[in-house]
Amino acid sequence: MFKTNEYFDGNVKSIAFETNEGPATIGVMAVGKYEFSTSKKEFMTVTSGKMLVKLPDSDEWKEFNKNETFIVEANKKFNVEVNEETAYICFYK
Repeated sequence: MFKTNEYFDGNVKSIAFETNEGPATIGVMAVGKYEFSTSKKEFMTVTSGKMLVKLPDSDEWKEFNKNETFIVEANKKFNVEVNEETAYICFYK
């Protein structure tokens, strides 16, 4: 069954589900700045909108647009800034 998640006072919401390859979430982010922590390796793909992302061990922000993916290793923190409502899908390994 699906599990819904809500973070940052409701500004980030996701639905968790199982795929043939393992767990995943689909979600949306309202305009804002967020810091996330990982417990598993994450493969995040923007499906609508765009994200500015500061990956772990980097001082630079990189823009990810629709259909672009970034990867964050397990047990790391990363920062995201969105300037328009943005949707994503994330696969966990």
